[in-house]
Amino acid sequence: RPEKELKDMLSRWTELGVDGPDLGQIRPVYAPKDFLEVVIGLQNSNCHTTGSVGTCNLLWGMIQAPLRVKSLNELRLQYSDMAITQCQTGIDDFPDIPAELFDTDRTKLGRKVLAANHAPVSREFSKKGCPISMRAELWCQILGIELTSVDNLYYEQLKTYVLHHDLLVDNLLYKDVKLTATNDDQYFVFEDFLYQVLLPFSRDTVVLKHFVQNSATPPKSYIRGKLGVEEFAVIYPPNGVIPFHGFAMYVAPLCYLYNDVVQLYYVFRHMYMHFFYHLHSISSHPQGIVCLSLLFESLLQTEEPELFYHLKQVGCQPLKIAFKWLMRAFSGFLASDQVLLLWDRILAYDSLEILSVLAVAIFSFRKMNLMKVQTLNAAEAVLADLYTLQVLPLLQLALFST
Repeated sequence: RPEKELKDMLSRWTELGVDGPDLGQIRPVYAPKDFLEVVIGLQNSNCHTTGSVGTCNLLWGMIQAPLRVKSLNELRLQYSDMAITQCQTGIDDFPDIPAELFDTDRTKLGRKVLAANHAPVSREFSKKGCPISMRAELWCQILGIELTSVDNLYYEQLKTYVLHHDLLVDNLLYKDVKLTATNDDQYFVFEDFLYQVLLPFSRDTVVLKHFVQNSATPPKSYIRGKLGVEEFAVIYPPNGVIPFHGFAMYVAPLCYLYNDVVQLYYVFRHMYMHFFYHLHSISSHPQGIVCLSLLFESLLQTEEPELFYHLKQVGCQPLKIAFKWLMRAFSGFLASDQVLLLWDRILAYDSLEILSVLAVAIFSFRKMNLMKVQTLNAAEAVLADLYTLQVLPLLQLALFST
C-alpha cells in the first residue's frame, strides 16, 4: 500500500468497517448452493448401481457416494452423556429452575476443572455443556491455547502484512462480512472485530498445515509476468483458503466469548484448522461435509421415512435446505446462545456429527407443517426461521426418544 493509505488504515484499525473499500463489483466466489452441486455430483466409478434395493446407492438421497456413516444406535452410544435422564447446561440452568438442583454444583465442579487445566478433563466436563461464565476458558483449555508474548508478536506481524499489502481476498472478506454479519442483528456490533480476525487470517501461513489432513490442495497463482513458470508459483491467498459466502459466520459467535482480539484470533484459527475446514472441503473423512450430508440423509430416511418420501415427491430434497446449515455449523441460523451450546458439544465430543443430528431433529420438529407443503419454496418458508428453537431438547428428542 502507499504510505498514506498504510497510515490511514493503521489509524482506524479498530474501526475498519466505517470506511471500507468499494465493493460494488465484488461477488462471493461461491455459496453453499454452488458447493452442494459439486458434492451431489460425486460418483464412485468402482460402484455399480442398478437402482434395486440392496445395491450401494441410496435410493432417495442426493448423495450417491457409498461412504460408511453411523447409525442412530451408534450415535446414541457416542452422545450418551446427553441423554434425557442427564442434567444439561442449556436446559437445567434456566432462571426458573432452582439453582441448588443443578447449577450450583455444576459451577463448583467447573471451578475445579478450570483449576486442573487439563484438556481431557475439560472436554469430559463440557459434554454436558459449558457454564456461560466458564465457556471461554474451557474452550481454550480444550483447544490447548495458552497465549504467550510470542503469539502476540505473531499476530502483530500478521497485522503488519495486512497494512503493507492489499490483497484481492481482502475485498472478498469485506463483502462477506457486509452480506452476512453486518445484516444480522445478533452480530452487526462485531463487524470491526471480524475484520481484525479475518484479514490477518488470510495472511497466516500456519493455516496451510491443515492441508496435510485435507484431500484439497491450496490454490496457486504466479508472480506478475511469470505466468505458467512453475518456480514462480505462489500459494494465494497465503493461508490457502478462499472464503465462500458465509465464511465470516465461523468467527461471529466467538466474538461473544472473547473481547481480546488476539485471543479471539487464535481460538478461531484452532477451530478452523480442527473443525471448520471439513465443512467446505471434499473428502471421504467421517467429519467431512460429504459424510455429514450422507449422515443427515440416512438418519432422516430411517427416522422419518414418510416425511422424506413426501418432500422428495414434491421436488424438495431435504439436503437442499439443510446443506447451508451444515456448511456454516448453524451459525447465523440459530440464536447465538444456541450456537454456542451446539459448539460446546462439537468441542467436547471432538466431532461434527452432531450437526447432522440437529438438522434431522429440526425436520422432525417441523414435520406437521412440512407434510403439507407442495413446493420447495413452501418447505424453505417453513424452515426459514430457526431463531426460536432450543438446541438441546431437539437433540435429545432426536437421539433418545423412542
